[in-house]
Order: sequence, then C-alpha cells, then structure tokens
Amino acid sequence: MKKKLFLASIVAIAMMIGCKKGSVLDQVKTNDQNESTTFADSARTMQFLTRIYTDIGFSADPRRFGASVGIYSIGDETESNLTAGTAFNIIFQTGGISAINIPTDAWFTTYANIRRVNLLLRNIASTPLSTPLQKRVAGEARFLRAWYYFILLKHYAGIPLIGDAVYEATDPISGKRNTYEACVNYISSECDAAAALLPKAYVGLDYGRVTQGSALGLKSRLLLYAASPLFNGRSDNMDGVLGYPTADVARWTKAAQAAKAVIDLNQYQLYDLPLDPKPGYGFQKVFTLRKNPEYMLALMMAPNRSLESIWDPASRSGSASAWPYQELVDAFTTIKGLPITTDIKSPSNPTGYDAANPYANRDPRFNWTILPNEGMRLNATKTISPVYTYVGAAQDGYGTTSTTKTGYYLRKMLDDNTINNTSSATTERCFPLMRYAEILLNYAEASNEAGDVVTAYEQLKLIRKRAGILPGVEDNYGLPDGLTLIPMRTIIQNERRVELAIEEHRYWDVRRWKIAETVSNQTLHGMKVTKVGTGTPATYTYDLINVRTPVFTAPKWYLWPIPQGEVNKSVDLLQNPGW
Repeated sequence: MKKKLFLASIVAIAMMIGCKKGSVLDQVKTNDQNESTTFADSARTMQFLTRIYTDIGFSADPRRFGASVGIYSIGDETESNLTAGTAFNIIFQTGGISAINIPTDAWFTTYANIRRVNLLLRNIASTPLSTPLQKRVAGEARFLRAWYYFILLKHYAGIPLIGDAVYEATDPISGKRNTYEACVNYISSECDAAAALLPKAYVGLDYGRVTQGSALGLKSRLLLYAASPLFNGRSDNMDGVLGYPTADVARWTKAAQAAKAVIDLNQYQLYDLPLDPKPGYGFQKVFTLRKNPEYMLALMMAPNRSLESIWDPASRSGSASAWPYQELVDAFTTIKGLPITTDIKSPSNPTGYDAANPYANRDPRFNWTILPNEGMRLNATKTISPVYTYVGAAQDGYGTTSTTKTGYYLRKMLDDNTINNTSSATTERCFPLMRYAEILLNYAEASNEAGDVVTAYEQLKLIRKRAGILPGVEDNYGLPDGLTLIPMRTIIQNERRVELAIEEHRYWDVRRWKIAETVSNQTLHGMKVTKVGTGTPATYTYDLINVRTPVFTAPKWYLWPIPQGEVNKSVDLLQNPGW
C-alpha cells in the first residue's frame, strides 16, 4: 500500500463526511460503502482509522463550547469575551448548567468513536493490511478507545463499559454504569495492550500517530486521577461508581510507577534552548513546532494561525477572546522561583517582586503565557512592539466593550512570527494533548503523595530549569530545603498551574484535588492599569478589580451530569448525585 501523509488524511477525511451543495430537494448520490467494502480495501481501512483520530482533541479544543470558549474559560484561568446569557462560559460560571443543557460532546463524541474502534477491531484481521500493520492499527485503535473512555471517566466517573460490542440501532443496550475501579482497570489494561503493539516512534509520513509512549502516558494520567482525593476513597460512591470506597496510599505508588515507565522509555525530553538569550524560550518554542522531543500526543494540524486568531488583541488582528485572571498571573513566581508574596524587591534584593513594576523579574513562563501592559508582540508591519492595556489605550486598552476586562491577553502558544493577518506567516503548531512536562509533574505529585519527596524535588528542578528560573547558590531553583508532604504538595499544584496553563489541566486538577469548592467560589480579579503623566519611560498605577464570582455547588459540581436525554432512555443509567 502506498504510504499516505497522515496529516493529509485527516484533512481529506472532511471531504468524505461533507455535504453536497444545493437544494435539500436535490437528488444526492448516496455513499455505496458498507462495512464489508470499507474493510476489504486497505486505503479505506486506514481512512476509517483516521476518522477516529479526528475527534481526539475535542475536549481540549479552544473552541469546544462554541465560538471561542474552551474549558479554560469556564474555570479560574481566563474570562471570555462572550457575555450573552446563552454563552456556555456564562452558563457554567453562573451555575446555570443542568442535566438538560449540559454540553453533550463528552458523552456522544466519545461513545461514537468507541463504537468506531470496535467496528474496526471486529474487522481488522480480515483486512488486506499486512500482519505487522494490522497489529499496529489494532494498537492505535485500542489506545484511542482508552483515550475516549478516559474523557468519559473524568467528566462522569464510572460509565458503561461496552467491551468490543458493536450495537446496532435496534439492539437493546444496558445503561448500567460500571464501578470506577472497573473502568480504571479496563482503561489501564487497554493502555498496556496498546503499548505492546505500538512502536516507540514513527519516522517520515506517519509522524503524529499514537506511540507506545502515548499509551503509557495516558496510563500515567489515569492512575494519577484515580489516586487523587476526589476518587480515592469516597463514601457517596453509588456502589463504587463514583470512586473507590476506601482510600489507599498505594494508588499513589502505582501512579508514580506509571509515570516512571514513561521516563524509562528514554524517548522524550523537555524541549530546551539553553543558549538562547531569552530565558525559558524552549518553553515557548515547543508549542510552535510540529515535531519536537516533548510532545507525546498532539492534535495534528495543517499550518495555521488558529490561536493567534482568537487570542491576540485587536492591534494584532485577533479577536481577543480570552483574558487571564489575576489569580493565574499571581501564580507565577519571581525569576528566583519564589512566591511574589515573599520575594519582595529591596536594595539588597533587586530582582524581587516590585508592586510598582509587577511584570519585571518574573518566572520567564509568565511572559510566554500572559500578555500584560507593554508586553511585546509582532504587529502588522512585522516588527515587535508593545501592547498597551492601560485605561484608554488605543485598540487594546482596558474599559471598552471589546477589550480586556482583566488587564491581560493570552500569550501562550502564540508564534513570535505570526499574527492573524493575511501577510503574516503561519505556524507549524499542533495543539498539545500530552507532553513530557506533564509526566514529570505526574511523577513529582505521585511520588510526593507516596512519601518520596526527594523524587518530587528532582522533577520540579528539571521543569524549573527549562523554564529559565535562576538556579540559586544551591541549585534548588527556588525550592526551599526540607519540604515535607503538604508544603511540597502546594508547590506542585502551583507548578502544574503555571506549566500546564490553558492546556485543559487546571479545570480537572482542582476537581480531582477536591479544592474546587474553595478556588471556584472565590471572586476572580483583574488589574486596572492607569497611565500616569506623559513621562518617558511611562509610569503606571495598578489597582486590583473584581471581574467575576463564579458559582460552584459542592459536591455535585465535582462531576458533570450525564445528559438527561440519555438517562431517560434507560432505567439502569443512574444520574450523578445532585443532578
């Protein structure tokens, strides 16, 4: 079989599922393909697999909830520019979500793809693919099935497992939910089975397919969630559907071992550019490269300006759809890796935090994630210039109906050489779904909770070194000596917040840690920046402002409700508590 470009296949698949233009009364030639003819052809078999891949990034999609609202806009990371009462960011943040109006993609998209996987696996042995390729395709399919099941699990806890069944429209289907433990065991075993069938890496045109590391990485994420407080021991467990009835610290040990298995592949590393004059530039650059040693799974994309179009401010031809909250801004430490509340600038500490110049001397990831007042971005004349967010500033300033309400714009993952402009270059960006930095943080967290704080130190140092934080005289990158479990836990949670910001982690992290009822009920803030006088350089005052007080009702909001329409179809399908 002639080799085909994987990315091209993903783009081409849209042509297979598109509609013919014209009147709805026009005669349309129907597709004459069926199960038999599809899997009798090698190219069609591979196209069928590609169709399963196309939805792999839906839960992390920056436009998941319509327009430009991603999951980062329904938590405590960013305020959205959408204000209509029907916008999902408003419905979520004001507590208006119910089992009737909850987005259904987490249920329908996942089960649709699980069925496709089962259909492919039912036919794989009879396809004309070579035996080695059959095995690899089976491994890809089993990973994808595990991936979609995990998305279900993090939204709803225990869900119905259907095994290899392929149900038809008239088949009776039990809606009985499996226990959380059974779901974890099943997904974990599927990850192991997929890993045994998949290569460590691909060369040439197959780059972007799932690998052994993808499978083991998903297992790491799965077991980390399973060990977390939300699921690891809960009394309101609906006969085990919502979590393990009894907490067990050994689950943290298993999570640590799963992360270590990925590390031991020696296949991945943090992308770093230590000789670059811009500190932490490897952290920024990795998001603009199609191929790099850090990505373990990505949503493959054609050259694009997708994020620039929705996150850049108006002066950079963007729609400025997401504005970071001050709480995310304050999570970034100083350049020394110390909290801004303790590392204060003084004559003897010139690189400490300065409230009069709050964006100087910060963790370099700050300026690669947040675009504050005077933050630098490419403009339409293809030069780098500051973006002004102060009150009354042209185009991007605070206080109008279409500009930032927090004093900030998003900068993360945007290409230095790209804006949403027809004369601008495109970027090679592929949206990250799993990267090695997450595995190191998984290993740090699980090790710390299992009593191994030394290992946690080691992983955090690697992360902070790549970030461009100063090592300090003890090479601790701002980490205090002698940390015990709880202080280290606090640091790890903050490290995940800044390293993995806007990558679909924070929303689920605060839930699995069971801190959402605290952090998701607090008023979220912005910064009102006011220019003082006309001097050069400009001086500003900074005033904290209230932006939104979201609603989080515990305990029901720790899990999503199953769409009520699905619950109505089966007396066996029990709704999550409170919904």
